Amino acid sequence: MRFVLKLVLVLVILAGIAAGLVYQQYQAFTQASLPLTNDQPTTFEVKPGATIRQVTQQLIAAELLPKTSLIPAEYLFLAQARLTEQANKLKAGEYPLEPPMTTGDLLARLTSGKTLQYQLAIIEGHTFKELVKAIQTHPHIKQTLSPEDYKNLMPKLGGATGESAEGWFYPDTYNFPRGSSDIEVLKRSYQAMYDYLLKAWEQREPHPLIKTPYQALILASLVEKETGMPDERPMIARVFLTRLEKNMLLQTDPAVIYGMGDAYDGNIRKKDLETDTPWNTYTRTGLPPTPIATPSKAAIDAVMHPAKTNYLYFVATGTGDGRHFFSETYEAHRKAVNQYLENDKKRQQGITTQ
Repeated sequence: MRFVLKLVLVLVILAGIAAGLVYQQYQAFTQASLPLTNDQPTTFEVKPGATIRQVTQQLIAAELLPKTSLIPAEYLFLAQARLTEQANKLKAGEYPLEPPMTTGDLLARLTSGKTLQYQLAIIEGHTFKELVKAIQTHPHIKQTLSPEDYKNLMPKLGGATGESAEGWFYPDTYNFPRGSSDIEVLKRSYQAMYDYLLKAWEQREPHPLIKTPYQALILASLVEKETGMPDERPMIARVFLTRLEKNMLLQTDPAVIYGMGDAYDGNIRKKDLETDTPWNTYTRTGLPPTPIATPSKAAIDAVMHPAKTNYLYFVATGTGDGRHFFSETYEAHRKAVNQYLENDKKRQQGITTQ
């Protein structure tokens, strides 16, 4: 009996020592810093549906957990996740890791949902073709759309079959986590444009020849391509509206260029102005059938609230500042064109003699 009591006492002491060692190892593990450096960025991705055990194995394989001398780091991290009730709170996504971080910081990061964000800029004045290229070449966007999908994209966004996607994407910088799909990014931008266009339409100054929000979008794209000057947009919108009222040709070169497609080489010639396409505003009256680019908020606003002027014409000043001369009569416009030619010639001479 005495021997048994001694044995039990020894076992209790050994169990206490073991428990103490385990506790010490656990405390040291949770207080140690992750093996991260400032030399290069470190990221860790939690896959959708991943369990805490799977994530722990990924961390071990990536050598992102502190080294241990007695108890494997895997067991300690699993224990910490469960003791802190974070084992079932992991959120999928890619997370940035930077020193100094402890395992507690790591768990808090992986359950926060504050994933690493990437960006795509949709630029005002760019065409749908340019937008598609930007999406297809983005390294962090998941490509799910085929060339055929892009040709009839609108039904996937909520639009009609056969409807052009040109102009329907709100220019902005969009943040998204790695692995977001092309259609997800496009839907966000389309919805933003749809919402803003309808809001602006409801607050517009009505015009009898602009009967739908889509017609306003088309006109806004013309305004967008004609000037980058905020104060000129309402005036150009008014010029186009007045010409429509008078059944005059809009004669806007950017629309002609859009209709030329890949044939445009940087120069627009007389034969191009005379070659009919659905977008040639020198051969066809009225608005083109679709937008020709992504209009900005400012261009949409200009169409909804045009300036109150009698201008019928505008031409670049030729000084290289992006501004225009505006005229009410053709005679004044001819003088403005001659002034443009003179200014442009002087500017070109100034550039070549520098």
